[in-house]
Amino acid sequence: MLWGLAALGLAAGFGGWLKRMSSGVYRGPVSDHFDGVRFVGPHAVESNGTFAFWRWQFTRDKAEWPDAVANPPADKPPAKVTAGARWSFVGHASHLLQTGGLNILIDPVWSERASPLAFAGPKRVRPPGIGFDDLPKIDVVLITHGHYDHLDVATLARLRDRDQPRIVAPLGHDATIGGAVETHDWGARVPFNDQVAVTLTPAQHWTARGLFDRNKALWASYVIETPAGRIYHLTDTGYDDALFKAARETYGPFRLAVIPIGAYEPRWFMRRQHVNPEESVRLFRDCGAEQALAHHFGTFQLTDEAFDAPVIALHAACDAQNVPRDRFVVPAPGQVLEM
Repeated sequence: MLWGLAALGLAAGFGGWLKRMSSGVYRGPVSDHFDGVRFVGPHAVESNGTFAFWRWQFTRDKAEWPDAVANPPADKPPAKVTAGARWSFVGHASHLLQTGGLNILIDPVWSERASPLAFAGPKRVRPPGIGFDDLPKIDVVLITHGHYDHLDVATLARLRDRDQPRIVAPLGHDATIGGAVETHDWGARVPFNDQVAVTLTPAQHWTARGLFDRNKALWASYVIETPAGRIYHLTDTGYDDALFKAARETYGPFRLAVIPIGAYEPRWFMRRQHVNPEESVRLFRDCGAEQALAHHFGTFQLTDEAFDAPVIALHAACDAQNVPRDRFVVPAPGQVLEM
């Protein structure tokens, strides 16, 4: 009897853990990218497969990263920005956009690890460029997808307790985020006031938070309309020139493109889901933005390249493709771009 109760307790605990490690299950009509159970092509990355994953794990040539990089919080944002736009790089894929009287956080992660576990998983090597207590009141949070380096429920809980922001995410993430959250499909336009709106756009990627929920929620990039012009904020994505040219034709012109440059090695495993720096520069040219800003690098070691490799490779790619380096800015955490 006691063994049976213990087994039930363990099963309940394990079930609760699995539930926490789930991006939910979306229920909705079949579409060109949803088959009734999972989000599929176009622009869905299928699994590399178990064999490929273990091949990567057993053959990894993982560069050694620093344990920590001195990087004290550098930005103390104003309470509001009404004229133009102010973009602050928090670190990795987290950003603060202040524009049109609104304060918008994108993929906020202030936790020490990008992991479901507090004691294991990718550990932050650089602190956020803005201290959490230095954040102004947050009006809107945009989530791109459910991976732990983008959707951090602990940070969202802190923001909710403090500010009760409006939270927007792609379809299927309401179960993970909990509480009041708006979920939308690609192509949906979400206005916030008469000056600021976002549209969810496709990316070549995938999402999951556990073992059994792959692509049961959606992922998205965002086109952000501001008084200073349109911003194309790209989440993790593989390279697809038609995708980025279509964004340019449909939503451009873009004043700024925020483009990932890291987490790309080994190439045979990562190429469909993460651009490398050479592709990042091509992407910049495809989307036709006036200016590019790099992100998704130098904070959490997710893949095998060296800590400084993305920046070195990006500069080389800019030179090779005749893109002035100052048009593709590599920000430090806490660095600000004003438009």
